[in-house]
Amino acid sequence: MGAAEELAALDPSILARIDEIVARKVQEELARRKPEGPPSMTIIATKGTLDWAYPPFILASTGAALGWDVSVFFTFYGLNLLRSDLSSLRISPLGNPAMPMKMPFGPKWFRQLRWNIPNAVQSIVPGFESLATHLMQRTIRSTGVADIATLRSECIENGVKLIACQMTVDLFGYQRSDFIPEVADFCGATTFLPMAQKADVSLFI
Repeated sequence: MGAAEELAALDPSILARIDEIVARKVQEELARRKPEGPPSMTIIATKGTLDWAYPPFILASTGAALGWDVSVFFTFYGLNLLRSDLSSLRISPLGNPAMPMKMPFGPKWFRQLRWNIPNAVQSIVPGFESLATHLMQRTIRSTGVADIATLRSECIENGVKLIACQMTVDLFGYQRSDFIPEVADFCGATTFLPMAQKADVSLFI
C-alpha cells in the first residue's frame, strides 16, 4: 500500500488533525524566517533632473509615512538630489517623446493642447531647456504639487535614510560639504547591496 492509500485509510478526524499541525508548522517556519519589524524598501536613484527627482522622493516619503523602513542610495547623477542647492535641477524634453509639452497658463482649451515640438527644433532654439524647466516649475506650483525640496524634507522628517555613493562622489570630485548634512552615510555598493537583499521591496530609478 502506497503513502496515498495509507492516508486515505486513516480516520477523517486524524487527517484533519494532521492538516492542522502541518499548517501551524508552516506558519511557524515562515514567521521564523521573516524578521520582525516593519516592511523595508530600498531605492537606487540614478537620475538628477527635475522630473526624475520626483519618483524616488515620492516613493520614499510614502513608504516612510506608512511606517516602512526606507533607504535611498543616490548614485551618479542622482547625487544632484542631495546637493544643498536644488535650484540647478533642470528638465530637458529633448529626446523624450513621452514628455507632454502643455502650457501652465491661459484658458482651459489652450492648456489642454499638446505641443509636440520636433527634436530638430528643440536642439536649435536657444534657451529651450531653460524654457521647459520654467514651464515645468510653473506647472508644479499651479497644480499644488510639492516641490523637490519639500518632498526631501518630508523624507528626512519621516526617517528615510539618504545614502550617497562614495565612488560617485569621488568620480565627480564632490566634497561632502556639497551635500545636505542629513545624508546618513557615504558608502559603496558593497555596503548597500546587502541592505537591498534583505529589503521587502527594492526599486531602481
